[in-house]
Amino acid sequence: MKLLIVEDEPGLRESIEKYFTEEGSICETSNTLESALQKIAIYEYDCIILDIGLPDGEGFAILDYLKLHNKQDCVLIISARNSLDDKIKGLNIGADDYITKPFHLAELKARLLAIFRRKAFGSTNVLNYKEISIDLLGRNVSIDEKNIVLTRKEYEMLLYFIANKGKVISKNAIAEHLWGDEMDMLDSFDFIYTHIKNLRKKLSDISGKDYFASVYGVGYKFV
Repeated sequence: MKLLIVEDEPGLRESIEKYFTEEGSICETSNTLESALQKIAIYEYDCIILDIGLPDGEGFAILDYLKLHNKQDCVLIISARNSLDDKIKGLNIGADDYITKPFHLAELKARLLAIFRRKAFGSTNVLNYKEISIDLLGRNVSIDEKNIVLTRKEYEMLLYFIANKGKVISKNAIAEHLWGDEMDMLDSFDFIYTHIKNLRKKLSDISGKDYFASVYGVGYKFV
């Protein structure tokens, strides 16, 4: 998953970033409302972990921005505020869940995964696409019950393509989803070709099928 962590408390922000990075997610961070809005305007995220008490404004403005621009990023609010009014306000204007500080990171992960599964794959823990089966909790991929060993990037790439199956995905969108704002420092997309070539081979070696269709000058489509 690609996450944006909006939190002004350095210790908590770094703990969440470290935890989810070690779990295999791509994490970006913001410590102010302004910097979060700038990132959201440029990038898309699977989920935004959002503190509503930011030094330069209310995090609720993020939800207003997403709604105004019809963006589909999931939002999980983390807040020290425990009032019913704040919870109802956040959920009513578009948040997918609300968790009160302090919380265990394992609970944050469970809630975040539940949101992601519900929005991207209809709440299931096992995603099936044609012959491909993905255990989302165990991060295991198999075809016809034969396990496939994927790198972290290959696994995230496969999920991204299946979530967007049938759509043409540009190389820029793939790079932005899997590498986040680090892609701004890259001067070519040659590495995308290498990752797709390796993933395509691992899938086709077992299934005998090619799931990737190249769209000349644009990108790729998962079929």
